[in-house]
Amino acid sequence: MKWPECPLSNIAERFLSGGTPSTKIAEYWAGNIPWITGADIVDGEVILGRRYINELALNSSATNVVPKGSLLMVTRTGVGKIALAPTDIAISQDFTGIVLKQVVDPKYALTAIRYRMPVLLAAQRGATIKGVTRADVENLEIPIPALSEQQRIVDILSRAEGIVRLRREAQKKAAEIIPALFLDMFGDPGPNPKGWPALPVRDFVERFEGGKNIQAGENGTSEFRILKVSAVTSGIYIEREAKPAPFGYTPPISYIVKKGDLLFSRANTEQLVGATALVDSTDGKTLLPDKLWRFVWSRPVSSRYIHALFQSGAVRRELGKLSTGTSASMRNISQAKLFGLELPIAPIDKQQQFAKHVEQIRSVQAQQSIATQKAEATLDALLARVFNGSKTSWET
Repeated sequence: MKWPECPLSNIAERFLSGGTPSTKIAEYWAGNIPWITGADIVDGEVILGRRYINELALNSSATNVVPKGSLLMVTRTGVGKIALAPTDIAISQDFTGIVLKQVVDPKYALTAIRYRMPVLLAAQRGATIKGVTRADVENLEIPIPALSEQQRIVDILSRAEGIVRLRREAQKKAAEIIPALFLDMFGDPGPNPKGWPALPVRDFVERFEGGKNIQAGENGTSEFRILKVSAVTSGIYIEREAKPAPFGYTPPISYIVKKGDLLFSRANTEQLVGATALVDSTDGKTLLPDKLWRFVWSRPVSSRYIHALFQSGAVRRELGKLSTGTSASMRNISQAKLFGLELPIAPIDKQQQFAKHVEQIRSVQAQQSIATQKAEATLDALLARVFNGSKTSWET
């Protein structure tokens, strides 16, 4: 037997809409009432401090104050975000505030709504600004066990979420180790405090190999897939960021991505152009597109060293300056300009020493990634049992 499900309209004391006081009246924005937009919800938390209004603004606009402990649900421009109000807080038109009846634990309702959020996301409408209606929110159903059971569920899920949060924080800290190690061993490439010789890229790169701009095929029709630029923009190679090749397409061998390749994004936004990623593993069936290049070395260098060098802030800024294009959304770097870029290059033995340390760090990172995935899977399974299972067996 499952817990009874109720629409939010049955468990809400009231729903509150929001609005924006006139930004042309400076007097409105000189107060102590926090006012937020959807952009102020980050990772499920409310970020206070950006803007404050006063009673005059409150009385002269459509905004409303949502009481502390109530739900803040973004229902336009960012549907899917939801948080608990950390204090009495005024809201923009991005939000619907939900003041709950005392029969519902707010933290339980928050978790239950998050689990059912795909229902609201599927209901979005709008050509330019997508959103959901008040009716969509009111009719969203969540299971409602007894209040004591809600509180027990919140306690157990909070522990599981805490484990996931710690795992993610550990991953984030581990990701910061390699850049820090690079700076410690080699210094900032911009000022080059250790005086490494500045060499043009052409001095250690023989050529760049790229693929071809090929129309995507249909899923399941080809054994090959073509990488998207997004496969390298994070600085970590993500092979699943690929599209299917056309049916029957046989690529040149030089198009096939190989383990150990250092890939370079020659085209992207000004912030992302020049991103690099090292291929630690591949299925052997993934192809380079025309916007991604492979480094082909002309002298012994460590790919891990060059990768870290190209990922450094100083070099990324230089790459941005080298990019050209009339659109901010798509900039390009020519091979001629890239070959002429001068970079500080440490001796090969230092590079190899760095690479050895990185291999050890990457091993730890891989273990942490597996641990995080297991923690997330455990939480997902627990959520599914809570909100899809029976009221007597969800913990078993």
